[in-house]
Amino acid sequence: MIISASRRTDIPACYPEWFMNRIREGFFHTTNPFNPKQVSCRSLLPTDVDIIVFWTKNPKPLVPYLPELDQRGYRYYFQYTLNDYPSWLEPGLPPVNERIEAFVHLSNALGPERVIWRYDPIILSTETPVDYHIERIGCIAEHIRGYTERLTISFLDFYSKIKGRIQKTERDRQIRLWDLVDGHHGDDLDRLCRAISEISCQNRLEVVTCCEKVDLGRYGIRHGSCIDARLIKRLIGTDKDFTKDPGQRSDCLCAISVDMGAYNTCRNGCTYCYANLGEKAVARNVSRHLASSPSLL
Repeated sequence: MIISASRRTDIPACYPEWFMNRIREGFFHTTNPFNPKQVSCRSLLPTDVDIIVFWTKNPKPLVPYLPELDQRGYRYYFQYTLNDYPSWLEPGLPPVNERIEAFVHLSNALGPERVIWRYDPIILSTETPVDYHIERIGCIAEHIRGYTERLTISFLDFYSKIKGRIQKTERDRQIRLWDLVDGHHGDDLDRLCRAISEISCQNRLEVVTCCEKVDLGRYGIRHGSCIDARLIKRLIGTDKDFTKDPGQRSDCLCAISVDMGAYNTCRNGCTYCYANLGEKAVARNVSRHLASSPSLL
């Protein structure tokens, strides 16, 4: 079994104590987000867990516990989102230089193959145009050269649940956001992808997309997966087959995994977050959190 910790919330940044309590007790409860009455108990015993995939924008709160995970025999790797956005997009994160330092520290401890750099979602706006992203990606890539082997990118999806936040941001800041892959911005997409391809070559990075329909193969950017069966087989040394997850979006190539945690609980406060409905929902759920509970809430 693959444990995803987690698409639903930033467990390393926000809930490391709860996660380690679950590790020590050897199980956790997960709630179906579409049916709150459907609760499942899942094993976290090392013998039942093939690997843990951590998703985070700030791993530092979890780092002190990693030696204990190693001692208990768990295998794991990190999907580390490292953007350099203005605070109106990512208000709850440490400064980017601190997050770069944390990235390097984590890679030194685990190895570059176990720390995947995510620059996502790529958000095009009048304040974050193509040149903004080219400069930021290039700068970050130089700082973490040799500390990762892969860059994963994606483009902002304008889901209905975040449209209200986007529209409010546009009104408040008097800016405009646009969808880079909607077919109307081909020149911008071409210029950005050519630059990312060049930056990746200069810094010895494989570049893949996360859950994107658009084919960027001509730039050397292939469709990728975050719960990556090929990578997992290499990291844990197995020939076991890991099936594509039918429960994810159709363009998602991830292997089947079990997500820990709950939606509407991440305290990073990112304006574009797909996993949170809004500040009030997060505040309400955070007040229900108990570190000793089998469920996050």
